[in-house]
Amino acid sequence: MNLLNRLISDIEEVAIEEVIVGVHSVLVKTKDACGIASTIKYCGHNVNVDKAGNLEVLNLKELAAYALSDNLLEASIGMAAINCGLSKTVDKYRVVNAKKTILEKGKNKTLGIIGHFPFLEDQKEQYKECYIFEKSPHEGDFKESDIPKFLPKVDVAAITGTAITNHTFDRIRENLPKKSYNIILGPSTPLSPILFELGMDMVSGTLVRDYEIAKSCVLQATPTRHLKGVEMISIFREDYQ
Repeated sequence: MNLLNRLISDIEEVAIEEVIVGVHSVLVKTKDACGIASTIKYCGHNVNVDKAGNLEVLNLKELAAYALSDNLLEASIGMAAINCGLSKTVDKYRVVNAKKTILEKGKNKTLGIIGHFPFLEDQKEQYKECYIFEKSPHEGDFKESDIPKFLPKVDVAAITGTAITNHTFDRIRENLPKKSYNIILGPSTPLSPILFELGMDMVSGTLVRDYEIAKSCVLQATPTRHLKGVEMISIFREDYQ
C-alpha cells in the first residue's frame, strides 16, 4: 500500500463537485480538475459503497483514500479521485500511443502483459513469445498464479493500471526481471513519477479534456477505449532524470 499512501498524501483537501460511477469508468470532478479510472466490477452484487448517494460530502483527499479499500468498487472511485488530484500536476508528458511503444520495444522479443488488452489480437504474432496474464483468463491466457513462473522471462512488461486499484501491483513488480522495459497503462494509471521509483519506464494514463463529453460517454456505458472527451498521454522515466 506504500504507493497508494504516497499518492494520497499529495492530494489536496478540496471540495468535490460530482462523482459518476459508470459501468466501465468512474469520473470525479472538482471545481478545476477531473479524473477518471476504470470501474472494477467483480466485487459482488451486494457490495455497498460507503456514503453512496452522498459522496460529494467528502473532500478529494478523503475520497482518494477509498483506493485503499478491499471493496474494489470503492477502490475504483478512490483511483479516479487520485487521478483527479494528479491531473493538475502532470508535466513533461508526451502524446504517445502505448500500443505502439509496446510493439517497438517488444518486437521479436518476449512480452509479458498483465491484462487482456484488445489490441493484442493484432500484435501477438510480432513477438517471440507473448504471455498474457488475466484474472479471468481468455483461451490461451495464463492465470495470475502463473506470473512468478513466466514474468521473470520477459524482455518487455506491460501492466494494466487496474493492478494498482486491485492491490496486485506490488506482487507483480516483484517478479519483473531487472533489465525488462516496463510499461503501466490504462485509464486507472496514476500519472505520477513515483512509479519510476518502482521500476516503471513508461507511465501511460488518461486526462479528461472535456468533462461534459466524457460524462455523457460514461453515463451511457461507453467502453474505455471508445471514450470521447479524454486524451491518452504518457510520461517517461528518461524525461525525469
